[in-house]
Order: sequence, then C-alpha cells, then structure tokens
Amino acid sequence: MSLTMLLLVFLVALLFVLVSIIKFNLHPFLSLLIGGLIMGLLTGMNLMKIADSLAKGFGGTMEGIGIIIILGVALGTLLHESGCTGQIANLMLRVTGQQNTPLAIALTGYIVSIPVFFDAAFVILINLVKTLSRRGKVPFVSLVTALAVGLITTHAMVIPTPGPIAVAATMKVNIGWFLLYSIIVSLPAAIVGGVLYGKFLGAKEEYKNDFANAFDDVSEEAPATDANLPSGGLGIFLIFLPIVIILFGTIASMMFDKKSAAYVVFNFLGNKNIALLIGVLVAFVMLKGYLKQSFNDIISDACNQSGIILAITGAGGAFGKIINDTGIGKQLVAAMSGLTGGAGMAIIISAFIISQVLRAAQGSTTVALVTTSAIFAPVMASLPNVSPVLVALAICAGGIGLSLPNDSGFWVVNRFSKFSVKQTMQVWSAGGTVSGVTALIVLLIISALSGSLPGLF
Repeated sequence: MSLTMLLLVFLVALLFVLVSIIKFNLHPFLSLLIGGLIMGLLTGMNLMKIADSLAKGFGGTMEGIGIIIILGVALGTLLHESGCTGQIANLMLRVTGQQNTPLAIALTGYIVSIPVFFDAAFVILINLVKTLSRRGKVPFVSLVTALAVGLITTHAMVIPTPGPIAVAATMKVNIGWFLLYSIIVSLPAAIVGGVLYGKFLGAKEEYKNDFANAFDDVSEEAPATDANLPSGGLGIFLIFLPIVIILFGTIASMMFDKKSAAYVVFNFLGNKNIALLIGVLVAFVMLKGYLKQSFNDIISDACNQSGIILAITGAGGAFGKIINDTGIGKQLVAAMSGLTGGAGMAIIISAFIISQVLRAAQGSTTVALVTTSAIFAPVMASLPNVSPVLVALAICAGGIGLSLPNDSGFWVVNRFSKFSVKQTMQVWSAGGTVSGVTALIVLLIISALSGSLPGLF
C-alpha cells in the first residue's frame, strides 16, 4: 500500500478515535483498541497479526511504564497524606518572599506535580492560593495561572507522570538524559507561561484588584508551618531523590567499563523502576510518623488509582503497535531519508504540532503523547542526524497547551477557581499554550547547539 493510502487510513482510524471519545463519550481504552483494529483491517493486515499486535503493543507499553506509574502514584499519595505538599508551598514562599508569590506558587506546582497528578495537586493547593492572594494583595488570576501552568508543565514533561514515561519508552531514549533535558526545558516554560503570563493577566483592569473574589470559604489565617507536619525541605528531597538517583546512575555509568561491576551497579540503581522503588521506600520510612493510613493501604490506593491510567496508556501502545506494523513508519523514513541540516528542527516542530493538535482534539495529555510518540518512533530510528531526545520532549511540550472544555483539567480549574469559561480559557488554555510554545523555543535553541551537547544522540 502506498504511503498516501497508509496516511489516509491512519487519518480514518485517528478520526474514529477522536470522534468516538469526543462525540459519543466512548471510553478511550475501547476507542484506542478499536482504532487499532480499524487501522489493521483497512490496511489488509492478517487477522491473527492484528490480534497479536494489539496484545504485544499493550504488553510492551506495560513493560516500559507499568511499575513506575504505580510507584509514582504511591509516592504522590505518601506526600499528600503526610501534608508535605502544603509544606512545600510554605517553604517556597519563605525562599522567594511574599513579593514573589507568583514565582513561589509556580515553583510549588512545578515540584508537586512531579509525583502528584494534576487534578489532585490543584485541589490540594487552590485554597492556599486563595488565602495568599487576599493577604498579599496579589491578583487571584495571577496566582491561579502560576499554579495551573506550573502543574501541567511538569505533568506533561517530567517523569514519573505517565505521558513522559510512555514517550521515553516508546522513543527508546536514555531515561537519564531525557529527564535532565526535560527539567532544563520545562522550568523556563513554567516561569514564562505561569509567572510572566500570569502577571500580564493580573495587570488587566478586570483582574488587577480582584483579591477577594471566590474567597468566602477561606480562613483569614496565614499559611504556617505546623510542627506536626513534615518539613517542605523533606518533601522536596523525597520528590527529587529518585530523579537524582536516575541522573547519577546515568552519568556514573558513562565513567566505567561496561564489563565492570561498578557499571552494573550504577546502571541498576539508575534504572527508573529501581530508583523510584527506592524513593517510595525512603519516603515511607521518613514520613511514617505523619501518616494516618498504613503503607499497605497507600499501595492499594496507588494500584486502584493507576488502573485507569495503565489501561489507557496500554491501549495507546496497542494502537501504536498496529500503526508501526502497517509499515507506515518505514515508508515515512524512506520519504524523509534525504533530509539533512534543518531536518532536526523540522521534525521537532512537526512532533510538537501533531501532539498539540491531538491534545486539543481529544483532551487527554497522556493519550496525545502516547499516540504521537507511536507515530514518530519508527521514523527516528533511521534519522541519525535528528536527536530522539529532543523530538520526544517536543511531543511532551505539545501536550501542555490548548486545553479545551473536552479536557477534565479545564473544568477542575474552572470549578475550583470559580472562573467563567472565558476566564478559564484565558488562564488555563492560553497559559498552558504559552508554556508549551516556550518549551518548543528552548528545544529549538538546544537543537541548534546539539552538536556540542551530551546525551542527545
């Protein structure tokens, strides 16, 4: 089948996925599986091959992300149940000062969202934002923008959230380098989209004196460190412990011979599953005195919460496996094999745009990232002049912005901030898009310097 026909069939399958989710509210798990079935049938794949590819795609995705998603949810639950998340916010405020409250809130969201999922983190922190706005006379809209954009930026770009993990696994990139560059790219994106854009909104006439709106349910008391809660510094340490272990393992393993015992040990410790397992165990030991639930109950909750995430990402992997097995990737490689020079930037931009369009069309960051990475993974294997790490991060950046009312996050921000739909679009949809585009610009700058930077190829 020609590349044109393969692309047409792919668009038909993708259209089915989008319409079935958006129009008919079909669960994404079923929608993605049926989309893969349609793709296989219309391209003439053997029926047994279709069934086998769906199973292998699902299983292969679970191999790459299953353990780390459950452990990531467990770490987030430990931090939430112990009260660490609020303490991190208090610490950020002390470090930056009340005059830099938007920056403190953005950094809090940025850090907390690494292990805690967006919806839960926003609900946990929104009352703190309301109190700080009224007491510090900071426009409420500025702080909500800082919080929401800080949260969604790391949710889309930094492991152990499901989307970035799925992208890194599908694109087969080194997890340590991917993590390092994701932080380099996402931090300025969160500051520009959350802090600077938030201050821009807060300066508007309709918002600049809006300190008390939606504060009826907030206590007058200032946020304070509770002696019965763990410190914010401990919370930050526990969040970054597995990240540091992964980065240290990646860098240290480069210094030893592959046959040496040191190489084996550091590679073992730097494995994402082992690093996060260590992080969860250390977190439990250090937070045990602050927990009301038993460790077994927390792990059970993490498994229950992870079920839907694992189902959707696994189905996305199954859909991606069918796409790869049709041969569309090989034909795209053949069509793009003559690209040199500016190919890297062109593919980075293309990956960002496709991810962004899918994010806007069906609402889920995770589904957009899984689907887009499945499209680009086979292409990258035969383009040695293009960094798979940067393309993977461009896919993640595309999942940040253009959140529309078909996204549950849109309504979380809307309801808990008591904004109108228009205000939610200004804060959440536009703020995230500014962050995503900023991340893309940083990626293009890094791409221009890629020849002199480590870990990109």
